[in-house]
Amino acid sequence: MKPFMDKNFLLETETAQKLYHEHAAKMPIIDYHCHLVPQMIAENKRFRSITEVWLGGDHYKWRAMRSNGVPERFCTGTDTTDWEKFEKWAETVPYTLRNPLYHWTHLELRTAFGINKILNPKTAREIFDECNDKLQNDPSLTPQGLMKKYNVETVCTTDDPVDDLRWHRQIKEEGFGVKVIPAWRPDKAMAVDNVVAFREYVSKLAEVSDVNIKDFQDLMDALQRRHDFFAKNGCKLSDHGIEEFYAEDYTDVEIADIFDKALCGRDLSDLEVRKFKSAMLVLFAEMDHASGWAQQFHYGAIRDNNTRMFCQLGPDTGFDSIGQFNTAKAMSKFLDRLDSQNKLTRTILYNLNPADNEVVATMLGNFQDGSVPGKIQWGSGWWFLDQKDGMTKQMNALSLLGLLSRFVGMLTDSRSFLSYPRHEYFRRTLCNLLGNDVENGEIPYEEIERVQQMVEDICYNNAKRYFDF
Repeated sequence: MKPFMDKNFLLETETAQKLYHEHAAKMPIIDYHCHLVPQMIAENKRFRSITEVWLGGDHYKWRAMRSNGVPERFCTGTDTTDWEKFEKWAETVPYTLRNPLYHWTHLELRTAFGINKILNPKTAREIFDECNDKLQNDPSLTPQGLMKKYNVETVCTTDDPVDDLRWHRQIKEEGFGVKVIPAWRPDKAMAVDNVVAFREYVSKLAEVSDVNIKDFQDLMDALQRRHDFFAKNGCKLSDHGIEEFYAEDYTDVEIADIFDKALCGRDLSDLEVRKFKSAMLVLFAEMDHASGWAQQFHYGAIRDNNTRMFCQLGPDTGFDSIGQFNTAKAMSKFLDRLDSQNKLTRTILYNLNPADNEVVATMLGNFQDGSVPGKIQWGSGWWFLDQKDGMTKQMNALSLLGLLSRFVGMLTDSRSFLSYPRHEYFRRTLCNLLGNDVENGEIPYEEIERVQQMVEDICYNNAKRYFDF
């Protein structure tokens, strides 16, 4: 029986072990999509407790706790102490066996805090106190300290066009050794399905861009100014969170009229909403192409399913799920529209429904043009899929239908500074896949140097080159 989570955790063969320890483990981390708060990095926030840094904002853990019968007040409430919340999480952990949370929890305790104990009700108080003592006294457990501890080289945060990026500039000016780069996330600028919120957003955009937005051309002028501002502050990529791809036919006159209606507060039809979003996706993509950025599309989530809890807690609190959308034709049409005008920039596609794996894997090859290795990428297993099974299925499909060797690898997509072990989890999974193939005779041992280079490329080099960091 293998010990739990030893140095060869997830590594089933000697070749896999060598690939990980001698090649994957040494590579720096490029976390090209995350939701870290730049202000916390700039101020190098000192966390008051393990509960704040570990449970605050972590909807993965909240979902598990709710499923285990834990009352909401111990997840997101304000009338419970940090210890009470941590105690409820510790009570839940033994019930997360075979859930990725079990592995993530113990990887984070081990790599961040040097704690090798199993978290359960018996060890909870001891672990809580030890973590809190280290958080108050160990400089490697601040945001900047953790990023250096995990050998992070670059992170890309997720930022709205109206953000002033002051914290990114402060981080750069103060000489922190890790690059913290903004990423353009303009979802609110196309969200005309909520006319009230859209009008409020347009007002904010007008203020920060110093453009009096009276019509659609003004909107685009304001967004272009902000796009240029992001570029001046080091931005090299965009990100879009969409339910599905939009590729309706439209005319410029129609889009201008739809914007006028929204700006006047008039409700739009479903078709009008889809046409507007179709146009905005194309226009954003053209901006990115002109600036030489990469673009990312995360699609397939049904968000805020629980109306009662959304009204109580707001978005991003653990009430989202995998959606089922027939989006392949729209994705193809969107990409083809850009490609036919020579305006398709480097693009990463992330699907949330694993049923779409082969759809995305085969879509990539339609729009590779020889200009950049792996120009059209399939992003690593995202959200509900960023665990061993999801990552394995994604890499297997990419291997069968594309070029795994050109894959830009893992990202955390996380709000937590303790999530970097997800890169380790991914790297171990990658090395195990390749190591098993070598030992099973499916990859010739004579090509072991190519395999070693492949591991280092997927873990780091490919992303470094792809994004030009």
